[in-house]
Amino acid sequence: MHTSLFGLVNNAGRATPMAPTDWMQIDDFNTILDVNLIGLIEITLKLLPLLKKAKGRVVNVASVMGRLAFLGGGYCLSKWGVEAFSDILRRDMQHFGVKVSIIEPGCFKTGVTSSEVIERDLLRLWNQLTPEVRESYGDKYFVECKAQRFSMKRLCDSDISKVTKCMEHALIAKYPRTRYGSGWDAKFFWLPLSYAPTLLSDMMLRMLLPTPAASRKSVSRVQLDV
Repeated sequence: MHTSLFGLVNNAGRATPMAPTDWMQIDDFNTILDVNLIGLIEITLKLLPLLKKAKGRVVNVASVMGRLAFLGGGYCLSKWGVEAFSDILRRDMQHFGVKVSIIEPGCFKTGVTSSEVIERDLLRLWNQLTPEVRESYGDKYFVECKAQRFSMKRLCDSDISKVTKCMEHALIAKYPRTRYGSGWDAKFFWLPLSYAPTLLSDMMLRMLLPTPAASRKSVSRVQLDV
């Protein structure tokens, strides 16, 4: 019996903890990378012989944050890794008839965007900071972080079919796309911003994200000096 597999969709993942880099420990990175990247690579390698026999499809779910990194922690790193692994896999497997697609969703209402989980991890990280680091960010920054996460959840799309339709097309279409942007925020904001000059994307993200207390103080001093 010749066993084969036509389709593999890698969608398992976790997002938290997400916070500034100097709030993190190495275990916080490993927790996410082990699931989102290493786990994805491991299952793909195990099933690749079956996919080659069937000249099948691999669909890897990355994120807009695999194209534009703007939140600290392992999530953006893992999704950039998924992008790179998928590009390499596609180029390696084209000789064997295996097609590889990447889905890059924007913000959707899922367990990954649960405000309760995100707030719990933020509080845990905040409580373990040294007094020096905590002072450099300030209590206002922590409050604004929680408020921002809540606002993001409200803006997240509840129509998950936008993602599943991309998966379906990548699996059964005669000519699947290499990349699928999924969600209006992905198509009209995050992905276009990823092509913008770094100076512009940095400026836009700075306007959207909270500002640490130490940064506000330095700006105030500069204005006074002027």
